[in-house]
Amino acid sequence: MEFEIRLSGSVEIRAAGRRSGLGSTKTRVTLAALAWDARRTVSVDTLIHRIWDEHPPSKAREALHAHISRIRGALRIAAVDAPAIVSRTNSYSLEIDPAQVDLRCYTSCVERARPLRDSGDGEAALRLLNRADSLWHGEPLTGITGSWAEHLRAAIGETGLVAAMTRAEILLDGGNFAGVVPLLLPLAEEHPVDEALAERLAVALYGSNRTAEATRLLQRTRQRVVRDIGLDAGRGLHRVHQGILAGTPAAALLPRAGGEKRPSSRPARRVPDNVPRDVPWAGRRDELRQLTSALRERPGASDIVTVEAIHGMGGVGKSALAVHLAHRLRDQFPDGRVFLPLGSRRAEPLTPVRALTELLRLLGLPKKELPRGLDELVALWRSVARDRRMLVILDDATSSAQIRPLLPGASPTAVVVTSRRRLPGLPGVRPVSLDVLPPEDAVALFSQRLGGGRDTDPSDVAEIVRICGYLPLAVEIAASRLLARGSWTTSDLLRQLGGGGGHLAQLRDVERTLAHVFAVSYDSLNAEQQLVFRRIGMHVGTEFGAGAIAAVTGSSREVAERVLEELLAHSLVSESTPHRFAMHDLLRDYARSLIEAGDSDSEDDVRQAAQRLVGHYVQTADRADRLAYPFRSRTDLDVGDSTTPPCPEIADSRSAEQWLIIESGNLLDTLDWLVNHGTEHQLAVSVHVLAGWLDMEGHLAAAEPLLRRAVAHWGAAGDSVARARALLDLCAVYTHGSRYDEAISAAREAAAVARSLRDRELESECIHQLSISLWQTGQYTLVRSLQKDSLKLLLQTGNVLRIARCKNLLGIAHLHLGENEEALACFNSSLSDFSEIGYNRGRYTALNNTAEFHKKNGRPESAEVAYRQAMAVAEQMGNPRDKATLQINLASVMNDLGRTDEALSMYGLALPVLRDVGDRRAEAIALTRTGRAYRAAGRVEEALRQHVAALEVARAIHAAGEEVDVLYDLALAERDAGRTADAVAHLEESLVASRRLDAPAEEARAAGVLAELRGERTAREN
Repeated sequence: MEFEIRLSGSVEIRAAGRRSGLGSTKTRVTLAALAWDARRTVSVDTLIHRIWDEHPPSKAREALHAHISRIRGALRIAAVDAPAIVSRTNSYSLEIDPAQVDLRCYTSCVERARPLRDSGDGEAALRLLNRADSLWHGEPLTGITGSWAEHLRAAIGETGLVAAMTRAEILLDGGNFAGVVPLLLPLAEEHPVDEALAERLAVALYGSNRTAEATRLLQRTRQRVVRDIGLDAGRGLHRVHQGILAGTPAAALLPRAGGEKRPSSRPARRVPDNVPRDVPWAGRRDELRQLTSALRERPGASDIVTVEAIHGMGGVGKSALAVHLAHRLRDQFPDGRVFLPLGSRRAEPLTPVRALTELLRLLGLPKKELPRGLDELVALWRSVARDRRMLVILDDATSSAQIRPLLPGASPTAVVVTSRRRLPGLPGVRPVSLDVLPPEDAVALFSQRLGGGRDTDPSDVAEIVRICGYLPLAVEIAASRLLARGSWTTSDLLRQLGGGGGHLAQLRDVERTLAHVFAVSYDSLNAEQQLVFRRIGMHVGTEFGAGAIAAVTGSSREVAERVLEELLAHSLVSESTPHRFAMHDLLRDYARSLIEAGDSDSEDDVRQAAQRLVGHYVQTADRADRLAYPFRSRTDLDVGDSTTPPCPEIADSRSAEQWLIIESGNLLDTLDWLVNHGTEHQLAVSVHVLAGWLDMEGHLAAAEPLLRRAVAHWGAAGDSVARARALLDLCAVYTHGSRYDEAISAAREAAAVARSLRDRELESECIHQLSISLWQTGQYTLVRSLQKDSLKLLLQTGNVLRIARCKNLLGIAHLHLGENEEALACFNSSLSDFSEIGYNRGRYTALNNTAEFHKKNGRPESAEVAYRQAMAVAEQMGNPRDKATLQINLASVMNDLGRTDEALSMYGLALPVLRDVGDRRAEAIALTRTGRAYRAAGRVEEALRQHVAALEVARAIHAAGEEVDVLYDLALAERDAGRTADAVAHLEESLVASRRLDAPAEEARAAGVLAELRGERTAREN
């Protein structure tokens, strides 16, 4: 199918003669921005600048995504041939052949035509130029405004000039002087100081017997060159003028006839090379490959100068990479390599005027002859660079505005810009973002800078570069300190770096300090940005969002989002995932040192900021907890005076759980802060808020001592209700830690308080938590009794969530007691209730229990269906314990279905998770079932090891129900191994335990196998 994206004229998509609508102007410019860089990655920052210039909307990334979605829809006009828009980290690329973008094809034709004409193949060159003309549909990006659109139009205009000049030279070579005049005459008015154009037009006018016009043109051009550029016109114009006055034939005045390839208006060329010396290199392989590939494009391969922008934080190695690249590509740039320091390390960054003056001076133009105005300097620089293939490094740029005038126009010159800031305002820029080195490359850099002949301890070096945060400058400084101290070993350096004053203070040598490098970046910020930078140093957690920064700075969320994006542009924070920011450890040390200095933040400022930050996390967690765990009985929140605004990321139970997971590290850090700096009341309230999350995510070791402190606090404060709720929180943690006796004791104590207060809702929750612990210790009859009584009370309240939870737990008791019809009725009813109110955690548990029912009743296929339905729901919740529990349950069914390898693989994935979250009961179950799978596979000895380990865990936590199962399975494995006496002993233990639990199904199965073994033994004896 014929497919084309048109940028010439109105931006549009065409396929098989049809056009696809794009809607708004912004969508069209988004398509243009991607299509112009077809098959090349375009950063999100660059796209935002191309679309909105310096005034993007507050939600620019979301708006960009919407435009990309519309373009994807419009591209479907091409059906199966539609090109893809590929999304990568902070970038997009349109995967389309550049030949299917009209302006890319246009420029390609023009570029290929020029060398054909120069080699004497004018006919082939004309065919390409005619092809280019057929692709022209009008002014590029018609109806689109903005600096990038204007720049593109200007660049295409330069390409049009090259096309016209190439066609004119072909016509002049053939003696068609009259055909050249209408081609070049309009262009001469647009480009009054283009000497090559004036020279050829003058020859064409003279050859068409329009001598007076030719001489006036030459005289006017010489005057404009002197006035606008400040230099005399070149020899070519003078030669043509003298030839006309002497009556020389027009053909003899052509550049080739005169022995010149191109008229030159400049002195003899100097080939500059002031690039600093290279150093032995380590790392950055991917970045070097990307930059080398881009800069090795053939001369003239683009109508827009190649611009590579390397950005990153101070000390990350931007300048070193650019210099190494220049040395690596020396042969690719025969006209010179220029290194121009622009920026922030100077007392005063170079202005564009001073920078252009220095560039032109390096190219050999006398300084006293250079113009002083910016426009004249830009014109001269672009004229000089037009046919030079140079590599220009513009180092340490401070802004796009500083760089923009320094970019050549249409030229084979390549420009590499380094900057601490992202520079989205540079049209056509291809950004390369530098991060810290991978650990192995940082070690290689340290060793390389140290050189040979120095003994090093690999473990010391690994720790040194870790302390350096894998930042290249920090690694170099550390190596420099070691080199300067001949008696030191790497162990001595490591002790020094780990000493008092923090790592940052120790990262210095005789000439450099890392703190000074960071200070340069900090000093370039405005007061608002500096405040946010310093306060980030107060945030202990690795990652943070805008809400936390709004709290710690006392600003609005909108302001925090804007300033974080500005700091991102300054490479002072990074954004690993959307709206989640981080700051390098050494930068964070520097920010903290600014706080500690007290020059900008008083002690009271810091204290209030810390309280606001803690309040933000606790209050937002409270909102998330109420959505994620709505069944919990809660104490009112009153940890501080501040009120945190609603968090837009939290809209429902799923997003609430996701927020709790994402912020898990920060929530633990908040608790640590409260332990060390908060009051007992603040800690008690906060640990209650976080108890559900701490329990569900397996942070049992952190939760249990804090909850015991909360119980003690509420007791001392005389708040019986809060104490009962703290006991319930402690009960849940004890239960999931398989400490069932302590869980039962805590639940009973809480229930007694609830009954004394006549708080029916609290009492109901106490009974529920008590029943869970009783169930897991095998007291099924008592659980059934408690839940039946509880259900009667709950049905009077109309609380659907609590009624459904009660039915679900009652169904579990029925199932263990062999009351199958009652169990299934409870599970179905609870599933219906949970679905009605949209409570996914309840749906998951009801589906899991339904699967257990099918498995226990010999229907593994139905069990698999129910388990997979439960897994689909669990995937939306993100709780590792729930997912691991489902894995071991489904694996059990896989084993029953004969898919033993699949079962063993699932157990292998689930067991480490269960151990990590401290769920020993589930660990015992997983070990038991793994043993079953090994036995099914005929690997009896491995099965025995798993069963013995499971029995040890089950007995350690007093999980009577699990002990019954383990004893039974252990006996079966022992029977298969020929250890009949051991098998009989364990079956007898299982039988006794089953009777004690009133578990008839388990009792019957143990009795049946025991009878078989005794019968076999009797037969052998007879």
